[in-house]
Amino acid sequence: MTAIEILKHLKDKGVRFTPQRQAILEFLLGTDTHPTAEEIYHHVKAKFPGVSLGTIYNTLNMLKEHGYILELSYGDMSSHFDGNANNHYHVACTECGRIVDLHRPLLELENEVEVKTGFQVHGHRLEFYGVCPNCVSPDLKKMN
Repeated sequence: MTAIEILKHLKDKGVRFTPQRQAILEFLLGTDTHPTAEEIYHHVKAKFPGVSLGTIYNTLNMLKEHGYILELSYGDMSSHFDGNANNHYHVACTECGRIVDLHRPLLELENEVEVKTGFQVHGHRLEFYGVCPNCVSPDLKKMN
């Protein structure tokens, strides 16, 4: 979904959209780096010096609540945000914290989990952890 389509949907729901909010949305839709709120703040602040970190967090929460972005928590005290709200997998580097998308068909586990647990499953999230190519030590690279 494009920024214009999202803005129209939100406007139809009565959400007011400022140029700062639009810049946040466009940045998230235009990157695949899964930035933190702080990184988004620094990017948007370059264009809108008066923007506050509160505006960033409020906008991210609103976009997440409406289902237009994903919030990814990896236990490092700062969430990362993904402009691709479609369910997909991620691989996170345990050294530098880099997160990349893994494009593959989703595992069809919901029915099995519902039968085995009695839960009504609405989705799942699967994440992989490892060391990215940039963080692999030179000694390990020589062995491969």
